[in-house]
Amino acid sequence: MVQVMTWNLWWRFGEWERRRDAILRVLDGTRPDVCGLQEVWDDGDQNLAGWLAGELGYHWTYAPSPAPQAWQRRIGAWDIGIGNAVLSRWPIVETAVVDLAGEDGRIALFASIDSESGSLPFFTTQLTSTVGASSDRCEQVATVCRFVADRSAGFRYPPVLTGDLNAEPESDEMRLLGGHYTAPVVPGLVLVDAWRYADDGATGVTWQRRNPYVAVTMEPNARIDYVHVGLPLSGGVGCIKSVVVVADGPVDGVWPSDHAAVVAEIGDPSLG
Repeated sequence: MVQVMTWNLWWRFGEWERRRDAILRVLDGTRPDVCGLQEVWDDGDQNLAGWLAGELGYHWTYAPSPAPQAWQRRIGAWDIGIGNAVLSRWPIVETAVVDLAGEDGRIALFASIDSESGSLPFFTTQLTSTVGASSDRCEQVATVCRFVADRSAGFRYPPVLTGDLNAEPESDEMRLLGGHYTAPVVPGLVLVDAWRYADDGATGVTWQRRNPYVAVTMEPNARIDYVHVGLPLSGGVGCIKSVVVVADGPVDGVWPSDHAAVVAEIGDPSLG
């Protein structure tokens, strides 16, 4: 099995130093093989993903947002960057970034992972969170799909796309991303929502009203964080085996983030 994870780390908001330690505790307890992270901060002296990688003994890569100003304005700190990152138990041998449409600096990050059983094309992104902006997210999804298709040929594993997509499963943008319920952006590219393999009765909610950071927004519960995997390859490589929500409670009295995380296990017969 290969265990993959996605988690939005809520940038530099709230009690960020206590949250940083709680984030580390969760990752140390979960120990995913590869993890896509969104809203990662960089203050020039320290990068959150780099610090986590150093503490955990992981490889890492980071891509900054090209337009962090709206985020910086919210906390009055113009020297704090924001971006996406990948942590990996195995070496990261290649990376690439694509900018997504819109004025809020969204990007998608690709990392080629040299796993112990072969190469894995891994992606992480965060779509715009603007309420009512489904059409904008559809445009961003189209860019992400072309990016995934262009970067996924010749790997042992199918592509794995992780992220905070700021959209619920029934939305136009999520149907477009999956390619199951509407024509895919790239012919032949079908990305399976891992939560379709969850245990019966599991909701997959990652934006939870019981989290005090969410409660103050007065927004409803929502499933907006995802792991998507391309169709399994020969012999069942890449078949989704399980998926769960983690990081959905306080750690040492502090919630690590406003988002819960998603962890999925991907099958590989060579690994058992």
